[in-house]
Amino acid sequence: MVTNTISPLGLIVGNYCHDLLLRDHTIFAQSLGGAASFISLLLDSLSLPFHLVSKVGPDFSYHTNHPPIVVPTSQTTLFHAHFFSSPIQRPGHNDRVLKRIGSCEPIRPNDIPSGTRFKFGMAVGVGGEILPETLEKMLDICDVVFVDIQALIRTFDPEDGGRVKLVTLKESGFFHLLPRIGFLKCSSDEAVLLDLEEVRKWCCVVVTQGKEGCEVWWKDDVVKVAPFDAVEVDPTGAGDCFLGGFVSGIVEGLDVGDAALLGNFFGSLAVEQVGPPNLHLTMLQVVKDEMHKRKMLDFPYLERRDDWQGFRKPSDQDQFYASLVASATNAIVNCQIQKSGWNLLSSPKPMEQNNVKTRLSLNSVQDESVPIVDSKP
Repeated sequence: MVTNTISPLGLIVGNYCHDLLLRDHTIFAQSLGGAASFISLLLDSLSLPFHLVSKVGPDFSYHTNHPPIVVPTSQTTLFHAHFFSSPIQRPGHNDRVLKRIGSCEPIRPNDIPSGTRFKFGMAVGVGGEILPETLEKMLDICDVVFVDIQALIRTFDPEDGGRVKLVTLKESGFFHLLPRIGFLKCSSDEAVLLDLEEVRKWCCVVVTQGKEGCEVWWKDDVVKVAPFDAVEVDPTGAGDCFLGGFVSGIVEGLDVGDAALLGNFFGSLAVEQVGPPNLHLTMLQVVKDEMHKRKMLDFPYLERRDDWQGFRKPSDQDQFYASLVASATNAIVNCQIQKSGWNLLSSPKPMEQNNVKTRLSLNSVQDESVPIVDSKP
């Protein structure tokens, strides 16, 4: 168990899950899931203290550094991710279908600690566990809140085995809270449900675009941030690791553009593994050192939020990009030389996975596509 020796800077809210991966209806892997699992691993690795609120049932199968609330009368949220050898030939479908098979009870406002103020909060539900009133409490007690749009707009079709579908932000029941949200993260598929031109007037929107990298939208400005190349094994959690990296950069004082590049880096690492990624300690130290150097060049966003008039692409971002690539490449080389006794910070996995990389191949953030629910008659 990780025990924070100082007061937590952040608050993470979202349930842990069990993820079952199937290819052509045959199970090929299972792992700890839920955005909270990926993000907590990443923030721990970057030494950012936080308090996590997550719920599971007595059937929860994993040991975690941040224990969840166990609800005796509920089950742990379970997702089945169905992959197919050839794309599904129906509109709105690709080679992956995500279904929520079962769910734990929601996280309610009284599950959130009272009497504590947090520098930042992260609303990162995946199975409908975050309620509007829960997000409202987070907004009351956190200086700035980062929200993954999937926590707000996902629905689950009981007539299609719990398949994940999406509604518009205005239909979600959360739209009235938008002016109080600091950052909203979404995939390019989810962005069409936001009315991006309207939403960007109220908060900063980060749109992940798969192999094309990401874009950051705020008022009249847009910053395009470069991707990293990768070999995809499992896209699950890539967006979560992106968000964890992005938030870490903002909290540590990076400019928004640099924070987004850091998000691309960690999101790309995630797609090459099943479950929460293994992170090499040497690589992490290099990343921390580079973040410190960049912090000297930029002004912390959180300290100038009230008078922040825009953002820019930081100068010399190519150097930061090259440093991140070098940190991962050197870690891979060191692992190959050692062959045994790997020095990794990782989360437990119930099945052995062949995740050894022979090159740095980070394929920015591949969030899964899910169908849109059209509420119009």
